[in-house]
Amino acid sequence: MSSFVELGLSEDIAHGVQSMNFIDPSPIQEKSIPVILEKKDLVASAQTGTGKTAAFGLPILSMLKSHGKLRALILEPTRELAFQVGEALKDYGRLTNLRTLVIFGGVGYDKQKEALNRGVDIVIATPGRLLDLLEQDAISLHSIQHLVLDECDRMLDMGFLPDVSKIIKKTPTTRQTLLFSATLPPEIQSICSWALIDPLRIEIGVLRSPAETVKHALYPVASNQKQELLLALLEKLHYQSILIFCRTKVQADRIAHELKKAQHLVAVMHADRSQGERTEALAGFKSGKYEVLVATDIAARGIDVASVTHVINYDIPGHPEDYVHRIGRTGRAQTEGDALTLITGEDLREVAQIEHYINQKIPREKVEGFNYTYTALLEQTEVVAEAAVPRRSLRNTKPANARRR
Repeated sequence: MSSFVELGLSEDIAHGVQSMNFIDPSPIQEKSIPVILEKKDLVASAQTGTGKTAAFGLPILSMLKSHGKLRALILEPTRELAFQVGEALKDYGRLTNLRTLVIFGGVGYDKQKEALNRGVDIVIATPGRLLDLLEQDAISLHSIQHLVLDECDRMLDMGFLPDVSKIIKKTPTTRQTLLFSATLPPEIQSICSWALIDPLRIEIGVLRSPAETVKHALYPVASNQKQELLLALLEKLHYQSILIFCRTKVQADRIAHELKKAQHLVAVMHADRSQGERTEALAGFKSGKYEVLVATDIAARGIDVASVTHVINYDIPGHPEDYVHRIGRTGRAQTEGDALTLITGEDLREVAQIEHYINQKIPREKVEGFNYTYTALLEQTEVVAEAAVPRRSLRNTKPANARRR
């Protein structure tokens, strides 16, 4: 294992990383940083939570060195992820005078235009707002030297492929292009064929599988008891923070309302929440103000919180890839986590697809003492009794003022 200094980073960046108590680079960082410093194009795929932001952010900061014109553009699928990458780059470059700017929709244009006029070195943007600014001639990409397509598969899933293609074509052909993604569907291969020049490929881990530190479980239940089972499950778990995913915005609000009635500290994130509300929810979840965050899939890749101990799928995701992305919010950076999914009789097809996709059978479990309404799914349950009670010491490391759920 190389140190950050040995990877070839500039002195300011290496020292900045060390001041953040980063000791050794992760595998994706160790393999990617030297390639990027050589200014080669790169396609890198790795599981969520392996340190991809530092893998491209550190070498770009190192090559930019000091403040000048706009030279680096990083595209992100969601405003939350754009904001978090921006904050990370500010931390990494704390010993430099480089300027970063995060651009996303849902807020006014004026402050973003003012910052562009003052001059920035790196722009982290969502595709829609960046195209708006390009059409208004508020930004030019003619001087871009480094282009990063981050979480590229998610951008494609969200329908950004046409926008991303337009943006790429507005940058110089001499640029360095870096594509980072958890998975590599065929659409990404089509981008690679024309947007990258002889890219190197780096793969870390098995692309189709979640982190090995995550424990999976399915909880069969009748449809009319899902909310009741969720509350019972939370009473059994020892946790630090929990992410609950559901399909619709209305459902997210309803679940959050019921959890608040049960005295849980809850925040909500979905597309109908204002940017201020979403920012406050995420900040509160990170700080511990909220112990539970209920979200639609808008948050599946937009949240980077180290202490998420559990992910609960209140609704099973529609695609196996989304299952991997959702549960990638826990078990990050080699920490342990639990991925729990409530399933009804209508979900068996999706369950089979997920198990095939991740190449493992997920055990069926019960919550001890819960008064189940009969469903044929319960006859398939493989693990019962104390299954819901955590077995790892991590669950008992809550702050003194935390409550047992």
